[in-house]
Amino acid sequence: MDQPRFGDPVPDWTPPPRPGPEVMDGHWVRLERLDPARHAHQVHAANRASDAIWNYLPYGPFAQEEEWQAWAEGMAGRPDPFFYVIRDLDTGRASGVASYLRITPEAGSIEVGHINLSPALQRTPAATEAMVLMMGWAFDAGYRRYEWKCDALNLPSRRAAQRLGLSHEGIFRQATVVRGRNRDTAWFAAIDKEWPALKAAFGAWLDPANFDAEGRQRVALSSLTAPLLAARDPVQG
Repeated sequence: MDQPRFGDPVPDWTPPPRPGPEVMDGHWVRLERLDPARHAHQVHAANRASDAIWNYLPYGPFAQEEEWQAWAEGMAGRPDPFFYVIRDLDTGRASGVASYLRITPEAGSIEVGHINLSPALQRTPAATEAMVLMMGWAFDAGYRRYEWKCDALNLPSRRAAQRLGLSHEGIFRQATVVRGRNRDTAWFAAIDKEWPALKAAFGAWLDPANFDAEGRQRVALSSLTAPLLAARDPVQG
């Protein structure tokens, strides 16, 4: 008779803390705990540049600043999701949000989501560094698994996850209904043993020496993280 098989032991496991930093600082960006009264004007103004940034979110767009502030007041202070505003230090303006969610310390699992970046923030070192700061806090705090999930039709989000070194883990078909439409959900994740190599890749890419005088990258982040992927997204190869 075959002997039963079990997972690897996790000796001396201690669940990590729940998220809590009020501020996380980087070279290009600062993450600030969501404060609707302080952040509404700048974030809403930045978001108004394009309603398309809300396409795959279950809320928005918000035509009026008061609408965005009311939504933010419903989110601020929640333990899950735990929201941050993204401030681009080059412009000094708050122009995006992201959160931790599905926070499960007892399993050592945490997800990043509700990512909403204004057009001005997209495709900038600040946007990438914001994601790196959030991932770094999670692994440094002791989380074992860092997840990213998105609508399977949201190809920019799938590309972003893989670029950040999160491995593709499959498609959950008919996972939910959003805005009256079916949503298949693409899953990506990184685990703690992958973090040291990912941290080194991020450090190399975020080094100011990796950017020329016009701010163009010399080495693409995807070229640094691709060798670290446990599995690649079949849509991207």
